[in-house]
Amino acid sequence: MDKHLNNEFSQSQPWDTCRKVPIIQNEKKPKPAARCLKWFSCIVVTLLVFTLALLSKTTFLLLITFGNKNSTFVEHNVTALLGTGFVLVAPYVLLLIKSMWKIFFKAAVVPSKKVLWVLAVEFVIALGAAVLAVIAMPHFDIVTNVMILNSVSILSAVFQVVAQCFNEGMKSFIIIPACSIVLIVVGYVLFAISYLAGESSLELKISVGLAIGGSIIVSLSWWENYSSLFNISFLKSLFKEIEREKCRNVVALFSSLIRIVVTAAVLGAYVPLSGQDWKTAVFFFKTPTVGLLVATQIASSALCHWFVVVACKMHFLRRSFVVPMYLVSFAVLIVFFVPVVYMPTGLANATYCEKIQWINDDKWVSLMILDVVRTVCTRDIVVNMKKGELACMGSSALCWWLGLILSTIYVWYLKIHRIERTRDLFVRRMYDGTFLEQSMLLNTRFEVKKKKKEERSQETIKVFLCGTMWHETYEEMMKLIISIFRLDKYKPKTDEQSDVEFEFHMLFDDAFKDVNNRRHANEYAETLVDVVKEVYIIFSEEEKCVFKQRPPLPPQKVIETPYGGRLEYTLPKGNLLMVHLKDKKKIRHKKRWSQIMYLYYLLGWRLNGKYYKMFEEGGELKILEKQFKKEKENTYILAVDGDTDFQPSALMLLIDRLRLYPEVGAACGRIHPTGAGPMVWYQKFEYAVGHWLQKSAEHVLGCVLCSPGCFSLFRGAALMDDNVMKTYSTKASEASHHVQYDQGEDRWLCTLLLQQGWRVEYCAASDAYTNAPQDFKEFYNQRRRWGPSTMANTIDLLGSGGLTAEKNSSISKLFILYQVISMGASILGPATICLMISGSFMFIFKMEGNWALFLAVVPPFIYLILCFKLKPDTQITIGAVMSVLYAFLMAGTILSILGDLIVQNTFITPSGLFLISMVLLYLITAALHPQEFSLVVYGLLYFICIPSGYLVLAIYSIVNMNIVTWGTRESSDKTKGTAVDTIKKHVMQAACCKCPCFKSYQVMNEDQAAESITMTENPQVQVPVEAESVAECSVDSYQTWIERLQEKPFNFPMQEATLPMEEIEFWTELQLRYLEPLKENKEEQEKIANDLIELRNKVTFAYFFCNALWLVATFVLQTIGGAVSIKIPKVYPNGTQSKTEILSIDPIALMFLLGFASLLILQFFAMIYHRIYTLIHFVAYVDTYTRSYKKGAKALKRDLKKPRASQVSESIDSHDQDDPEDQDEEDYHDDQEDQEYHDEAENIE
Repeated sequence: MDKHLNNEFSQSQPWDTCRKVPIIQNEKKPKPAARCLKWFSCIVVTLLVFTLALLSKTTFLLLITFGNKNSTFVEHNVTALLGTGFVLVAPYVLLLIKSMWKIFFKAAVVPSKKVLWVLAVEFVIALGAAVLAVIAMPHFDIVTNVMILNSVSILSAVFQVVAQCFNEGMKSFIIIPACSIVLIVVGYVLFAISYLAGESSLELKISVGLAIGGSIIVSLSWWENYSSLFNISFLKSLFKEIEREKCRNVVALFSSLIRIVVTAAVLGAYVPLSGQDWKTAVFFFKTPTVGLLVATQIASSALCHWFVVVACKMHFLRRSFVVPMYLVSFAVLIVFFVPVVYMPTGLANATYCEKIQWINDDKWVSLMILDVVRTVCTRDIVVNMKKGELACMGSSALCWWLGLILSTIYVWYLKIHRIERTRDLFVRRMYDGTFLEQSMLLNTRFEVKKKKKEERSQETIKVFLCGTMWHETYEEMMKLIISIFRLDKYKPKTDEQSDVEFEFHMLFDDAFKDVNNRRHANEYAETLVDVVKEVYIIFSEEEKCVFKQRPPLPPQKVIETPYGGRLEYTLPKGNLLMVHLKDKKKIRHKKRWSQIMYLYYLLGWRLNGKYYKMFEEGGELKILEKQFKKEKENTYILAVDGDTDFQPSALMLLIDRLRLYPEVGAACGRIHPTGAGPMVWYQKFEYAVGHWLQKSAEHVLGCVLCSPGCFSLFRGAALMDDNVMKTYSTKASEASHHVQYDQGEDRWLCTLLLQQGWRVEYCAASDAYTNAPQDFKEFYNQRRRWGPSTMANTIDLLGSGGLTAEKNSSISKLFILYQVISMGASILGPATICLMISGSFMFIFKMEGNWALFLAVVPPFIYLILCFKLKPDTQITIGAVMSVLYAFLMAGTILSILGDLIVQNTFITPSGLFLISMVLLYLITAALHPQEFSLVVYGLLYFICIPSGYLVLAIYSIVNMNIVTWGTRESSDKTKGTAVDTIKKHVMQAACCKCPCFKSYQVMNEDQAAESITMTENPQVQVPVEAESVAECSVDSYQTWIERLQEKPFNFPMQEATLPMEEIEFWTELQLRYLEPLKENKEEQEKIANDLIELRNKVTFAYFFCNALWLVATFVLQTIGGAVSIKIPKVYPNGTQSKTEILSIDPIALMFLLGFASLLILQFFAMIYHRIYTLIHFVAYVDTYTRSYKKGAKALKRDLKKPRASQVSESIDSHDQDDPEDQDEEDYHDDQEDQEYHDEAENIE
């Protein structure tokens, strides 16, 4: 790095204004590709919703028509009635299965007797729906049947009027549902007139009465949508009880049973009462038309319901949900009536109904349409063209349709969060297949419309970004500091409209050194100060102008603290950055203790202490408890590493998960390793596969087990819960504690959250980048920590699986079983790799099976013994050599398998199918992640390194699990560049101070020595000692570290300040209780070392004993040979079987292959499910971000028109709620006008 940029910025000459600044990649206007994805998704979802709704309604009406005695298309009308019954109960069968699943595999609570009222209402509704669909509707024509379904909104309109009156809503929103009531009632009257005026059939009169009564009863279905709005204590308490998840499952179970039983009873009683016989009913497979209609109706209804949910979550509420649902009724009539016009008849001037009589089209689709249309043409008012009755029929249909629109107009103005829970969008869990579009619209959450000044404001989220640092390089520090300044720019402190507040904390471990018997900030801390200053200058520039003099930087604070020191920066946009410099002689160091430090400071002293103080000052207990609970839930901590790089959108996506899902205690993003070289390439694909399949599967099937500390968001309430933060601060006192607590602290913290009942999620759209080990030794040492700690935490979680499943609603017993199988596959990984290697020997060298297995086992066995005898560095060297040899072997295996497929003239062999299926699976998975598809290039490297990663590394990790040092960064000699730069600085110190400065770096305790900087470069480096450098490195023997830092940042003044006495007392007590530096105790250290070795021996024995059993079983089966092997005939690609060749597979290999394939297939489908919801979240974010961006451009336009106006742009935050009244205006905003101010927005943004 060039010398500090302060001189460059402050003392630049007119002829020297060029600069060297770090590259800062900011988030700009959403890319055209993202906007195209949004509109493409909108079009696809709209078409699917409309088509599926049309298909659902069309098939249902066909079943209704075929249930009429006069229908000629279906021979057995009872079968069509039976199909109608199946359509009625299908959604509730699905709900029954879902409820039973949750009750059996999760938890359930028996509700109170109040729920009997709910079941009674469900009984009445089920009776009304069955009477309407099975008894009444088959007697009416197609137009009436299409439109009468719209009348089921009458009671919802009544409830809306009452709710608006109870809650003093806006008058306009009282008038609209009142008009809906009038229209529907008028529709009933006109409907009765059109049917009863000219016809006196008793059966028809009964059907009309049953239709009106049944539709009114069915309209009671959505009473839950309004129960909480009435000022009735019984309804409020009832609604609160059935909203509880565990109670809701039981209620859903019984209500589903009631629906099924009542529908079956009505159907069973109506058939004999109507003069029909159940004996004439036949199974669906004997009447394929009815069976196909039933299956299509059930499938299309379920899919339409799901895509409607998708449309709402993607913020396509109006285009993809409301408008298609309104148009379906007319579309159905068009589908039935228009095709008749184009059917051949041979008549020139015939009327529509006369034409139907002469159509001789024998296609089954045409016959179905004609059977439906005849229901209109057989009516007397149509045959005789009675205009009055026809006007009544048409007017009633129009009134019902308009009534539905007015009663559901509130959906048009519904406010939706960026991501929304289905239970918050729709009140009832399930749709109604017979009234699909009506049930979807009326089931949408209703909100009383009040005046804007009475609306509640959005709760503010407080996010503390907490980064842990230790000996990062200049480039690594730059990544995190730039990310922090991005957030400051994205969410200015001065933005009063912002719903998220930020505060930044960086905890710097081992930030001090001894100089002249005084503690001074070391070169790493000084580098951080320089980095902050450089980035501050760049982000504080409002305009880049060479002729304009740059204003001086504002003064910042430097504070002496009980734990070392603190630097407080007020960032350009007003947010606060605190750098906590830790002195390991005053406070305990290492990452976990830094996390405990900021947890107790932010959540304990600042949050909890604030409410204790308010209580002591006389605050009311209940109010304080409520406020405290709410603030805990709305306080988040973003844990990052010192080299993490991310954009503000990545954090906002994580905030979405915690804000809208109160049971989520933590959420992590997609971590991308950065760096160069083969080791990084291997990790890029490894991370990709781990996130694509494993993390997605954990998220979908249960919970993510590890939220990495490099980029994870935690909820304050979750961290402050029992047995989480307090347990996390436990000092390791046993050998197993050192492995579980300190080697994988991130995973242990997540284990504590899961055991306490919190959910941990994975958000694939939230991208973060962090440096990965670039050399073999550092990589192996990192995985040496991760491997045993992962195993220890997983065993801990599985050991308490029963209790965890009871306490955590996201973890089921099946998920525990899934983790057991995954754990077993992981443990048997080395033996599996040995079998793979033996297969390679058999393919390449044509060895006999047992000899190949023997040769495959010998090298790992020898390496296992050597790992017990040799030093870790030597073990890694041998492991590297073995990895290279195994890579060549795996490359040869690939070629051999491909050659064998050619020789065998078929790919339908176990090895061929396995290889091809794995390649296809990974290619499809990568294709579903288009931005990361290029990573498949590293897939070949990953494949040939499988023996290294799953065999050699496993041996090294298990045998060396007694070593509990960190393993990474401990040999890094770089602060701002190469190791030579560090040596130069030390030489300059020695030259200017005239004292043995190197001595201060060598005075370290044994527990500190592992973290010291080891210099591997040649110390005899010729360094020109210049006067400026000498003056810079000189340190006055009486100078404090604060005075030293005050001198260093030129043009960046740092004013000394002090902490309040209360905070000093807090830090002192915290150190004494939790963070006092660990004292050397050789006896205790020796005991722990011996215990670790003993633990290592036990784990190693158990681990490799399981692998040995697997290998021995395989060896025995291969020795026995054909007696137990499974014979599979050889099959060629054209489907023919070989008569002479037979393939043999031993049962264990087949069992393992099937188990492994099952896991992969399960993960694959879970990944697809997760990708869909990631797409939903991403499109919703792009939509809100684009809209807010355009609002910012409009505001900028107004500001530019004002003379001498302050050009301060509004925050382009993606608001969590959209104003639907402005939505269309924003969506159809003139792109040319937006582009006109695009450049100005980027400069001022």
